[in-house]
Amino acid sequence: MTKTAAKSRRASSKQPPSAPPDPMPERVDPCLATLVDRPPAGRDWVFEVKWDGYRLAVHVEPGCVRVITRGGYDWTDRFPSIAAEAPLLEPKTAILDGEAVVLDDKGRSDFGMLQRALGRKPSLHDPREILFFAFDLLYLDGRDLRRLPLSERRRLLESIIVAGRAGVIRLSEEVEASGEEFFRIACEHGLEGIVAKRRDIPYHSGRRPDWQKIKCVRSDSFVIVGFEPSTVPGAIGRLLLAARRRGELVYVGGCGTGWTYAASAKLRELLEAIRTDSPAVSLKRKAVVFVEPVLIAEAEYRAWTQDGKLRHPSFKGIRERADDATVFELNS
Repeated sequence: MTKTAAKSRRASSKQPPSAPPDPMPERVDPCLATLVDRPPAGRDWVFEVKWDGYRLAVHVEPGCVRVITRGGYDWTDRFPSIAAEAPLLEPKTAILDGEAVVLDDKGRSDFGMLQRALGRKPSLHDPREILFFAFDLLYLDGRDLRRLPLSERRRLLESIIVAGRAGVIRLSEEVEASGEEFFRIACEHGLEGIVAKRRDIPYHSGRRPDWQKIKCVRSDSFVIVGFEPSTVPGAIGRLLLAARRRGELVYVGGCGTGWTYAASAKLRELLEAIRTDSPAVSLKRKAVVFVEPVLIAEAEYRAWTQDGKLRHPSFKGIRERADDATVFELNS
């Protein structure tokens, strides 16, 4: 960064001398994107890659870094490389909004790889394989930035995390292209999708139309209500999944792909520990083991069948409650 740019950043991020600093929020509920079928058009929108990982807020203070999940849990100890690198950024205090991911050999975020990296013993993998892509800046050196439009927040973010920065903490770059063209290219390259954001809107917590997500392949969270044992000893044949409808769980189909034998065996151990004789859904099927509806699976699928079942679902991983996974809600 040039001295002129650094000076400009410091000047713009501070309050006038007469104004007291804004208190740093203990936690900020994240802004969530609304799922839509097509990208919006117009100059009011900017576009980014949709990352497939864990949504995190990184709170940086003198002598203290906290890594907070979307659900408000402190996961600092689970992301030591992110916590270690955050103090090396220029600001004394900041809140970065972004996504923790692991990239495959083609540079695509992979939720399953992230889960495996988090699940291993530290000695068995390089913690720097977990990256944090920052896409918003909510607080900076005594100033609450949420009231500013996205374009200004991004300007300040890009002054402390430059495009192309190496390391664990990186910038989620905006793409100069029409939404339709960017979406087409993203799908051709096997990405999960894209995110569109209004450049002139302040930061608002909760699910908002100002942020929109467009997916190449659908991926949502479902409650695991049971499983069918595999013919391979100790493994799972199919997971039985449910969505919500007006507060009730509704069976939406079985998922039988997306795991290795080792992952399947580990998952079966988890499910065997929560077996129940009181099914959460009404389902008559032989050889089914019902479980308490406490685990949430992320599943990728192509579409919905006419009878309300998932078409070609594939298991991606278990979403933890700390990630505040939102179970899919059926409209009717």
